[in-house]
Amino acid sequence: MYVSKLLMSAVAAAFATIGVAACGSSSSSSSGAPSAASAPNAAPASSTSSPHAATGSAAAVVSAKQSKIGTILAGPAKRKTLYMFLKDKGSSSACNGACALAWPPLTTSAKPTAGSGANGADLATITRADGTTQVAYGGHPLYYFSKDGDAGDAYGEGSKAFGGEWYAVSPAGKKVEKKGS
Repeated sequence: MYVSKLLMSAVAAAFATIGVAACGSSSSSSSGAPSAASAPNAAPASSTSSPHAATGSAAAVVSAKQSKIGTILAGPAKRKTLYMFLKDKGSSSACNGACALAWPPLTTSAKPTAGSGANGADLATITRADGTTQVAYGGHPLYYFSKDGDAGDAYGEGSKAFGGEWYAVSPAGKKVEKKGS
């Protein structure tokens, strides 16, 4: 009987945890893109398991590319758009847990390098709360958006999620705002 009650308690706790995680953030996105908090297939933040993260001993290469919102930075994962989180302060990331699932950090295990159009002097790294090394540019930790599937996507641009705003990053290390806004 004791084992049965213990098992039922564990199952109930697991369902409660899943239910809380499914609730996500009540923040809204002004971009018309899928909500960052509703990212069911988002990648974990770990540099060894995230398809968006640079893995192994290879350095993350950050380069510039043209997009429908202007010239922006792209990461090594399929040249996907890189974003800054305005809630980040200094050399510290404010995006962990569920946030890092929706907005996977660009991580590396080696010194990042500047590709075409990016300034190597603006590249740096920070140590995240989980111990992984995240790439920063112009003083801003860099992230992907889990809903960006292709190199041309910038669905996270101008989003409001996890207590802050998200913007694509320009080669000057500044936020990029949609043309006409």
